[in-house]
Amino acid sequence: MSQLDKTPLYDLHVELGAKLVPFAGYEMPVQYPLGVKKEHEHTRSACGLFDVSHMGQLILRGPDPAAALEALVPADIVGLPEGMQRYALFTNPEGGILDDLMVVNAGDHLYLVVNAACKAQDIAHLEANLASGHTLEPLDRGLLALQGPQAAEVMKRLCPAAGELVFMQHGHFTIDGIEAWVSRSGYTGEDGFEISVAAADSETLARRLLAEAEVEAIGLGARDSLRLEAGLCLYGHDIDTATTPVEAGLIWAIGKPRRLGGERAGGFPGAELILQQVQDKDHRRKRVGLLGEGRAPVREGAELYNAEGERIGVVTSGGFGPSVGKPVAMGYVSIEASDPETQVFAEVRGKRLPMTVTRMPFVTPGYYRG
Repeated sequence: MSQLDKTPLYDLHVELGAKLVPFAGYEMPVQYPLGVKKEHEHTRSACGLFDVSHMGQLILRGPDPAAALEALVPADIVGLPEGMQRYALFTNPEGGILDDLMVVNAGDHLYLVVNAACKAQDIAHLEANLASGHTLEPLDRGLLALQGPQAAEVMKRLCPAAGELVFMQHGHFTIDGIEAWVSRSGYTGEDGFEISVAAADSETLARRLLAEAEVEAIGLGARDSLRLEAGLCLYGHDIDTATTPVEAGLIWAIGKPRRLGGERAGGFPGAELILQQVQDKDHRRKRVGLLGEGRAPVREGAELYNAEGERIGVVTSGGFGPSVGKPVAMGYVSIEASDPETQVFAEVRGKRLPMTVTRMPFVTPGYYRG
């Protein structure tokens, strides 16, 4: 096995008693002594601090970088106001999803955050396909996520200006003397902030945040159960190169100007197929939420059947939802089985457990929109 990378917070994780596991080429904390369930519940009720420094952070520069990026994603990047962030998808010529990412209009450049497991391929994809005259700069920075209903109180205490941001707004601030790039966003369904900071300052800032009474260190285990309850996709599981944005229920990530009849319609890889699916609703499967009965979790890979015993789909993410009090999952089912309240059956160790198709998210989002 190749040598695992370490984030700038590695020594702090060890000091805090984290259980470390390989993840996307990094040695990452899956949980701390508090345990996954309590870490999940603490984030939902108070405030959790996550190390997400394994994510790829990139700067895209050049003439009209927004237009250049639009050639690779279906999102409206040209219309993204300065100081705002938007969710986007890299698509392939077949309409599949290469990765999902966040894009910030930082004025004279774009700031991108891509998934850790896709970082190298995303950089190669950008460098191979961006118009000439554009440069891509991978950054060596820490990335912290402060998440939960009390995150704003903590942020306002340390940096009142950053605490005034609204959902998906981004800016540069000084937090307790440390320069930081802050966006009001996250991957838990809660209010919160994602904070990019120089690698050398990452541990200092993390310790400062953890010193606040509301804040606990949270690992990847709770991050996964939190994002699942929030109905958020995990790349390589719920979305991949064999999945179109329409099948994935991500039509909202296709900007209106990029759709048929829009002022900048198409122009991204796979546009013809994707936009046809948007217009005709002719896709044959759909990502749905699934709510279980009892307490037995239904995991990724479990096959789904209808009442007649016909295979209709598969679970792509699943587990027990601590905030829901039931097993929760998401997966793909045939269009005929995708209506809310439809009963389906998941095969788990030879038994078929009843589940109900439901809308997502499973919990009420806490995003602060001002």
